[in-house]
Amino acid sequence: MLDSSQSRAMVSVVENSKQQERGQWANKAEFILTVAGAIIGLGNIWRFPYLCYKNGGGAFLVPYFLYLVTCGIPLFILETALGQYTSQGGITCWRKCCPLLEGMGFASTIIIMYGAITYIIILAWALFYLFSSFSYELPWANCKNKWNTDSCVSFGNNSNLTSPINSSSSVMEFWRYRVLRLSSGIDQLGSINWDIALCLLLAWIIIYFCIWKGIKTSGKVAYFTATFPFVMILVLFVRGVTLPGALDGIFFYLNPVPKRLADPQVWMDAGTQIFFSYAICLGYLTSLGSYNKYNNDCYKDSFYLCILNSATSFLSGFAIFSILGHMAKVQGVDISVVAESGPGLVFIVYPQAVTLLPWPQLWAICFFTMILLLGVDSQFAGIESFMTSVTDRFPTVLRHGWHRKLFLLGLCSFCFLIGLFMVTEGGLYILQLFDHYVCSGATLLFLAICQSVTVGWIYGADRFYGNIEDMIGYRPLPLIKYCWLYVTPTICTGTFVFSLLKYSPLKFNNTYIYPWWAYGFGWFLTASSLCWIPLTMVYRLYYGKGTLLQRLQFLSSPADDLPMAKRETERLHLSTL
Repeated sequence: MLDSSQSRAMVSVVENSKQQERGQWANKAEFILTVAGAIIGLGNIWRFPYLCYKNGGGAFLVPYFLYLVTCGIPLFILETALGQYTSQGGITCWRKCCPLLEGMGFASTIIIMYGAITYIIILAWALFYLFSSFSYELPWANCKNKWNTDSCVSFGNNSNLTSPINSSSSVMEFWRYRVLRLSSGIDQLGSINWDIALCLLLAWIIIYFCIWKGIKTSGKVAYFTATFPFVMILVLFVRGVTLPGALDGIFFYLNPVPKRLADPQVWMDAGTQIFFSYAICLGYLTSLGSYNKYNNDCYKDSFYLCILNSATSFLSGFAIFSILGHMAKVQGVDISVVAESGPGLVFIVYPQAVTLLPWPQLWAICFFTMILLLGVDSQFAGIESFMTSVTDRFPTVLRHGWHRKLFLLGLCSFCFLIGLFMVTEGGLYILQLFDHYVCSGATLLFLAICQSVTVGWIYGADRFYGNIEDMIGYRPLPLIKYCWLYVTPTICTGTFVFSLLKYSPLKFNNTYIYPWWAYGFGWFLTASSLCWIPLTMVYRLYYGKGTLLQRLQFLSSPADDLPMAKRETERLHLSTL
């Protein structure tokens, strides 16, 4: 008879041979770095610091860590372990777990594609700023350019800090009139900004060659793309905290305002930040985890990655707000004037900040290189997850020869062509529609409810706990199981209902109201992903055999109780008796 350790060792040997065709991480470091690159992105740099100061400073950490413990970590472990146990991507893992709800995988995959189309536009902007940084004088630091207006004012080291009424900064004019060339509305797309379009093409070429051989290349690329941004964040942190006014910025960032905790919107922002930052319910973690060895300790890996993510967000806040404090001191204004969220922080506030530092070109190059790498590893992890999900769904077609490379080329080309609409004069309006209606917190919250209910109640939390124990050799904390069963679906449902009750039509810069057809297009984008869940259920029930109850019972049962490696191990074990 084989003992448990011999059985697990045999699982590893057989599983390795079965995974040769599909691919596998060369070592744990590749998995850790790739997932870290996927979940640590631009949201850690701009969104968390902004939400922290906006929603009560240090008090915001209370709902943030509550959501992290009750939703973030349990769902992170769930998705990573499910991918590792089934050795399948974001679609077929749910087909094995609960065939009736395979549509969750299709929904996540569609969201990944939409997100890839929009997210890479930020990389194109970052590339344009990076190329512009290699100049004798930063083009956004002065008002001598052809795109500047008569009301332009610069705030460089040697500039007059007093500005006339109705003036606009040189940084803002570079962003608005040179990069965006923004029109007055979505119904006026205008022409393509070919400089940004070429940067977009370059970004897609980089992404393609990062993953064109699957994890054989993406795992190696992650050694650089996932580590260099951490070095740059530390450099910016050290430089930031040594600037005059840095302590004022840090105090503004963390100053606790406990009364803000009574505002439900603060809790909503904390929850959506967890889902946004941890790439939960997008299929990333499932697909990347599926390339692990069967006996990899995904449970501890998940904890380490979650801690690393939140620590990076927290540290980024110190780096960013120390520089914002310096800006406020130099310009003689309140920090709230210079603190912005989203692209405003990355492409307006920080480019202005570097003009106030010695050697501004050097700091601009360092900052935008960091932004580019943070975006690249998140982007190629998303595309790799998409490819894994689709390839596992159609293995006989896409897993051989050049089929995968050609399909990837077609996907990147299609996304690039759609992305051209977002680099027109009205492109930013389209980008905001995609971001709001596809990658919003409400969409991910709905998928989180479905996932936790599926694993906790349909597949069975105890069964899944047994699966994890079979892989790692011990049982996780009981708290995780109770979160899957009760806490996570309850909190996600409450937050989801609140988001619907507080719904208000999307506005651009809180002023521009979209036309009715734009809102209709936005809801179409939402429906085009989530509709796969009910459509798949209806399709499988309609073409199933037996009575309706029998079909429900059959389709709610796992397709396979054991992965291929486990079945092979048991077969070999029986043959030795």
